[in-house]
Amino acid sequence: MTTREETIAAEARAIGFTHAGCAALGPLPRASFMTAWLAEGRAGDMGYLPRRAAERLDGRHAFPWARSVVSLAYPYHPPPPPPGDWRTGLVGRIAAYARGADYHDRVVELCDRLAARLVARYPGRRFLSYVDTGPIVEREWAMRAGIGWIGKNTLVLERGAGSYFFLAELVTDLELDDAPPPADHCGTCARCMVACPTGALDVAYQMDPRRCLSYLTIEHRGAIPVELRPRLDNWIFGCDLCQTACPWNPGDAAPDAWLAPYLPELLALDEDGFAARFGHTALAHAKRRSLLRNVAVALGNSRNPDAMAPLVGALADREPLVRGHAAWALGRLGGPSARRALEAARRTEVDDGARDEIDGALSAT
Repeated sequence: MTTREETIAAEARAIGFTHAGCAALGPLPRASFMTAWLAEGRAGDMGYLPRRAAERLDGRHAFPWARSVVSLAYPYHPPPPPPGDWRTGLVGRIAAYARGADYHDRVVELCDRLAARLVARYPGRRFLSYVDTGPIVEREWAMRAGIGWIGKNTLVLERGAGSYFFLAELVTDLELDDAPPPADHCGTCARCMVACPTGALDVAYQMDPRRCLSYLTIEHRGAIPVELRPRLDNWIFGCDLCQTACPWNPGDAAPDAWLAPYLPELLALDEDGFAARFGHTALAHAKRRSLLRNVAVALGNSRNPDAMAPLVGALADREPLVRGHAAWALGRLGGPSARRALEAARRTEVDDGARDEIDGALSAT
């Protein structure tokens, strides 16, 4: 006889989810870890994480009517190989998951379709869709539902799919049983930890988001710490390094120009241009000022004189955050032209933070 859990998994696969599992809703044994993690300030600018912490740790507080969680995995293409000589070509890198239309929209639509199919099978039952939203600790529920284990890079890993998939959930009042707990297959491997350029994975199975390139280029809203800027290399949105280093992940996909954009072109985008190009994608989450901040850092890291003109132009950007990082990048390029541009910008700069960046850049040239 087919169980409810098997039926749900079959329905999920029929509409495009590669993996599905179930778990009974209850407390997660992570209270002490989360308390210490938050007390250390590791949430950084992610102010939403401390909020509703009790509900994250025990979903019964957020969903008193619910009994179970259905965890779902939806695949995305592996990253392409890195651009060859990105410094000469002045091209950036975008994490593979951000390719194309915003995954939130795609996966939520599939979740809602699955929920409708399950309501038809189980009349009177309730199913709510969640994709990277709400007080749900997605990785923990994916592990409890048997999707995979949480690896040393803190991502959910499955031996066939690696970590190249989005997580989603259906919260339901249907009584469902936990899947068998997955085994950890990381073993003695530490390739992800070695691959991380900032030391965000210095402790296995733990991350300091404040040093993670994905956090710094997406969630962090202010100035990127100066000591970490060279570590960004040409990453302008997210990072795939700990994933591409993982032996459980499949190899590179074909080269993709969308994920390797021309940096000077991005630095010239105004608000309308940013919205037209990225408004329907995951990059919209970073907003224009943060993306152009990242682009300026990448151009500075290139040490390519061809980056000079776009960076000088960015000294007049409407956003102080962009102006400041363009100044830092010009300091990296150095030379008389950079110094003249910085001195001219210093005379008119009205923002204290941007002025400090200019002063730091001048001292470096």
